[in-house]
Amino acid sequence: MEQIKESIEKNHLLISSIRNEIAKELVGQEKLVDSLLTGLLTGGHILIEGVPGLAKTSAVKALASAVQAQFKRIQFTPDLLPADLTGTEIYRPKTSDFVTRKGPLFNNIILADEINRAPSKVQSALLEAMEEKQVTIGDQTYSLPAPFIVLATQNPIEQEGTYPLPEAQVDRFMLKVRVDYPDKAQELEILKKNSFQRPDAISPVINCGQIAGMGQLIDQIYVDEKLKEYIVDLIFATRKPDSYGMDVAEYIEYGASPRASIFLAKAARVNAFLSGRAYITPQDIKLVGPDVLRHRIILSFEAEAEDISTDDIIQTLFDSVEVP
Repeated sequence: MEQIKESIEKNHLLISSIRNEIAKELVGQEKLVDSLLTGLLTGGHILIEGVPGLAKTSAVKALASAVQAQFKRIQFTPDLLPADLTGTEIYRPKTSDFVTRKGPLFNNIILADEINRAPSKVQSALLEAMEEKQVTIGDQTYSLPAPFIVLATQNPIEQEGTYPLPEAQVDRFMLKVRVDYPDKAQELEILKKNSFQRPDAISPVINCGQIAGMGQLIDQIYVDEKLKEYIVDLIFATRKPDSYGMDVAEYIEYGASPRASIFLAKAARVNAFLSGRAYITPQDIKLVGPDVLRHRIILSFEAEAEDISTDDIIQTLFDSVEVP
């Protein structure tokens, strides 16, 4: 345990350096940065919801530069084809054979911009890549580079011309993060940065091999048995709220899947790691809980009619389930 603690303290300095490098490009958005780090360190995919212009792309680019990862942004549109993501086989008349041209998915960090604008066939191709970490081109299957994470954005305002993500695909995202507007002081700082000076170049801090090492270290962070039970209780409360004294059963169509328990424990471990600790606390679970559960609780028609959101249900959940 002492050895793990020392390793975490050393790596915590590297994490601080990564945050400092990203801050050269980005003002505020600490929660978004921590969510991106969570995905990178666990191999989990992140669904980002926010209006355009909130520096989502800048944050992802800055992270990729700081960790020396290959980055690709894909703009999802209604006319996109699966081959535009995965790649295709091209016939060469001179040699009478086919050559494989790999698509943009063959990078470490993928920013899938406005993912809900792509048709279901394209979403299915992305689903295979997210789940299996591989893609199929023709009759050949190719492994994707490690690490491989998808950071997908959705615009909560525009619904025209969109294809809602299937529940099976949404559940494969580790976190759903809401990006808010900056406060007044942050917006003033953004204005100063963009008007009067060019941002400093981002210096690489670590490489992809070190990311894998950090991931192995995170897996060793201690989770007490009582906290494991607390995580399971939180997930069970989304399925059987009456058993936990919650009067919200009529508002929940479906509760969270077992995948939620796994991701909640993983995200809590990363939160402890980012804080420089070798163990998790109930506060770690509470901090990451909303982002893990937000897209996994399916609301009923009654909830929509009464303007009750998933965040309202999650707040009731944490207020009702006993903390060990």
